[in-house]
Amino acid sequence: MKLKLTTIILFINLIVFAQDWQPAGDKIKTRWAEKVTPENVWKEYPRPQMVRPEWKSLNGLWEYAVTLNNAVKPEAWEKNILVPFALETPLSGVGKRIEPNEVIWYKKSFELAPKANERQLLNFEGVDYKCMIWVNGALAGSHIGGNLPFSLDVTDLVKSGENEVKLRVIDGTDDFDLYQLRGKQKRDNGGIWYTPSSGIWAPVWIESVPETYIKSIKLLADMHGGLKAEACIGGLKLNTQLKVTVLGEGKVVAQKTGTANQVLLSVKNAKLWSPKSPYLYDVKIELLAENGDVLDNVSSYTGFRTVGKECDANGNWQFTINGEKIFHLGPLDQGWWPESFLLPPTDEAIVWEMDFLKKAGFNMIRKHKKAEIRRYYYHADRIGFVIWQDQTSGGSGGSEWPKWKRPHMESPDYVGEKPNQWHKGDALDADWPDWAHDLYKNELKTMIDVLYNHPSVVVWTTFNERWGQHRSLEVGNWVKAYDPSRLLNIASGGNFFEVGDIADQHQYPHPDFPLDVPLYDDYVKVVGEYGGHGWAVQDHIWDKTKRNWGYGGLPKTKEEYIERYVESCRILGELRKKGISAGVYTQTTDVEGEINGLITYDREVMKISPEKLYEIHKKAGLLE
Repeated sequence: MKLKLTTIILFINLIVFAQDWQPAGDKIKTRWAEKVTPENVWKEYPRPQMVRPEWKSLNGLWEYAVTLNNAVKPEAWEKNILVPFALETPLSGVGKRIEPNEVIWYKKSFELAPKANERQLLNFEGVDYKCMIWVNGALAGSHIGGNLPFSLDVTDLVKSGENEVKLRVIDGTDDFDLYQLRGKQKRDNGGIWYTPSSGIWAPVWIESVPETYIKSIKLLADMHGGLKAEACIGGLKLNTQLKVTVLGEGKVVAQKTGTANQVLLSVKNAKLWSPKSPYLYDVKIELLAENGDVLDNVSSYTGFRTVGKECDANGNWQFTINGEKIFHLGPLDQGWWPESFLLPPTDEAIVWEMDFLKKAGFNMIRKHKKAEIRRYYYHADRIGFVIWQDQTSGGSGGSEWPKWKRPHMESPDYVGEKPNQWHKGDALDADWPDWAHDLYKNELKTMIDVLYNHPSVVVWTTFNERWGQHRSLEVGNWVKAYDPSRLLNIASGGNFFEVGDIADQHQYPHPDFPLDVPLYDDYVKVVGEYGGHGWAVQDHIWDKTKRNWGYGGLPKTKEEYIERYVESCRILGELRKKGISAGVYTQTTDVEGEINGLITYDREVMKISPEKLYEIHKKAGLLE
């Protein structure tokens, strides 16, 4: 009776809170934002690469408070923040900025009926930036890093019936000397910088697992049908084995049992994954006891593909997938939304945007200075994109950006007759303290681990331009050793070091590359950013009081805008003939004051239709 009464009270509170909640502000929104409610917000399973049936979403209405950073606890709580949207976002219902000396507190009650011999894992897909977590008044753990998921074992803290989770979150964003990895966030947003996204910004959920359970899996499938599966085991340390079953269209095509350290399988005549044919196999992974009993099982999937490079007859290195040359054409994708910033408003919104890009003929997406939630990469896997994944950038306040320098003819580092040519050993790296570098490396490793199983991810980009670029050779050599299955772009448009696989030039507004620089002869040559042609669509501008801009100045007519895009594609097509292997157009959508998207920020207006884009790309010789 007590449990039923508690449930009724929680239900009544939910109704009351829901009546209080509404989106904040009056800025433009997408059509998906209009459908978001506290009851339906982000109900999809958050981790498609490792699925379990026993889980509970904790998204919805939470209580919150903003206090000075020296407060031990809030004096009062507000009751209307919609998780998982960051405090500053309209969909949070708050839309408030925090000051440098303030912190955010969160609190939520939830029902749980834990079973004996099970463990409870509390999962956060993203909390920006530094947080402490309590469950039922006891400290459950802490976490530093605002861009990636993490998990806490709260088995000993939860109980049957009503439970409470509480967070305290610090987000310094670009405060001086924090070296915080923050991507495009900046307190003084404007130009290429966007509004900060503080606190919980991605789904929160709790799952039940056995006493001995599969903590993580690592899958690597190649073009020859080989699959290597590894698992990390959590909970009680028992002698276990791993049984891996591969299924194609519901039928078992390979099965093998081995140690958790490594199971090697082979699928005969495997259907290969590529952007043209993104075929995925289901994978069932079972953790077995010594007597053969199943201790735990998870569902996953994989795509058989091999990422590589090949030198053509003219001596130019080209991208390959499954041994076939492929030209990478795609947008620079900021992944920001007017109502929800870092997090798409719904799962459906991700799919709509990818469908647009696919119809336009793009086969690649450069995910710029941010890691998406895991469902994003799941959709890229099944729809068929290759992803260039940037490490989220950061640095010491704003001090590094004004000192940014890509060596060129006017630079004191320039010593030759060609741009981007300089002495080895020139000081082109920033000087980061060890503790800041360790945080950078920890987030880089976590990103690679979290995204490792996704066949769509084919390139790691460790630095963008010179922002936060430090210890480049050390970082590059580490990434190549840690994940040799993918290619490395050491610094997209930044200071080039002879490590990795790619030489990357940024050029606005039209693409270009210094093809005659011998330094780049042993690398895949790409134009990692170009374009940025702006066009303002009235009634679809995020803030009319801001400087709304595009590269190369704004055209006077839409026809001129389209002509500029056509010209950039024509030039890129000529560069392809000369050995360039990829082009990244800036950008998918408008973002805040940037009006250089192919689509408006609210995703309502396609400035150029996907059919017209496909025609332009084909005529320029950019499609496979």
